[in-house]
Amino acid sequence: MNSARSFPTIRGRTVSIFALTVVQFLIGCIHVFFGLWLISATTSILQQTTQIYNIYTLTFGLLVILFTYGIWMGKRWGWLGTVSTSLFVTVVDALTLLNLPSIPGIPKFAAGTEIIYSLLVLLYMSQRHIRTKFKI
Repeated sequence: MNSARSFPTIRGRTVSIFALTVVQFLIGCIHVFFGLWLISATTSILQQTTQIYNIYTLTFGLLVILFTYGIWMGKRWGWLGTVSTSLFVTVVDALTLLNLPSIPGIPKFAAGTEIIYSLLVLLYMSQRHIRTKFKI
């Protein structure tokens, strides 16, 4: 009897990797859209956000899309980048919630949700079968 665990697959990837890449890609696209929108916006309502946050949002979105591609292709750098960005977001958002110096302009209402999501991604990426798949 084969003792190896068998996971359901979609397009040759486990359902969990497929779901992660879909969600991460959507998150990346949303951040790229809003980053570009915030950078180009000139209305007085949006002047409250800083240009640093706008560039941060755009850069974060582009990196998430890039690392999502790496995850989809089974590349080690995709795993490392995803874990790194999740750790970074967790720390930066925690600093924001604690009113400590962080990236100016991060909305507190989103920080809690981003922390929870990032911790779930970190928990998933740290599982043995995932680390093995990415040779970590």
